[in-house]
Amino acid sequence: MLDEIKSVKEEVENLLAEVKDMISLENFRLQFLVKKGAIQNLFDRLKELPNSEKPLIGKELNLLSKFAESEYKRIKEELELKKDSSSDIDLTLPGRTDYKGTYHPVLKTIEEFVKIFEGMGFTVAEGPDIEDGFHNFDALNFAPDHPARDMQDTFFVDSDDELLLRTHTTPVQVRIMQSQKPPIRSIMPGRVYRNEAISARALAEFHQIDGIYIDKNVSFAELKATMIAFAKKMYGENLKFRFRPSYFPFTEPSAEVDITCYLCQGKGCRVCKYTGWLEIAGCGMVHPNVLIACGIDPEEYSGYAFGFGIERITMLKTGIDDIRYLYDNDMRVLKQF
Repeated sequence: MLDEIKSVKEEVENLLAEVKDMISLENFRLQFLVKKGAIQNLFDRLKELPNSEKPLIGKELNLLSKFAESEYKRIKEELELKKDSSSDIDLTLPGRTDYKGTYHPVLKTIEEFVKIFEGMGFTVAEGPDIEDGFHNFDALNFAPDHPARDMQDTFFVDSDDELLLRTHTTPVQVRIMQSQKPPIRSIMPGRVYRNEAISARALAEFHQIDGIYIDKNVSFAELKATMIAFAKKMYGENLKFRFRPSYFPFTEPSAEVDITCYLCQGKGCRVCKYTGWLEIAGCGMVHPNVLIACGIDPEEYSGYAFGFGIERITMLKTGIDDIRYLYDNDMRVLKQF
């Protein structure tokens, strides 16, 4: 029996020396350490020996069993540690750069607008993206047959043409005038929707910032002063300005605001179409019909309103010549900002 124990121990040592991975270690366990393994078979035969031999044989069997168990655990721990410390990473490769996200250029433009106008005493207001015809058209003095009401320009969300995706942020002006008493001084940034063909200069979904000031004796001179003060803070002090007559249903008189092209300093370039001027906003005095629709007496109060296209100004500030680049999620473009 002692010779068999010695032979099994030599087998154990030889197999342990050949263990290189978890598979060969598991084969070792199945051969020697399970209930029907070689070591347990020797323990089962112990009861067949004379009582005088059992103490010595039992001692040798216990030593063999403990040796096999301890070596099994030691090698298993070594293999697991080796597995945890190894990986598929090539340590000769350069380290990865930790890129941090930044604000989208359109959001940067909106925040710059808000900061400037808040410094001029304007509050910030928001309204729903889904509007009704009254707030989007009727209260803003749009005629019943105005082209902007056509399906070609407007996304209607019900069959009765009562609910629609707002085509501008100007309806928020209506909601403010209905809910607040003058004086009112507020801007309204937000997303707007128009059923237009997507091109390098136009999107079906984009952003605007509207503004309004209602009080007693508000004049067009105050509107001009506000637009000029904003433009100087946004684009610099050395710009020239011009106000061109225009038409909007909700303002009268109305104007377009142009500034010297700050890319070419008025010399003429592709961005300003070689005119030396860039259009930045539409504005005008709030039409009396709008004040009446909102429950404000036009004999007592007057006001001005203005509106900016955020994407257009973002393009001018960044030099991007295709509006689609702003939303293509192309990292070659966005990582520049």
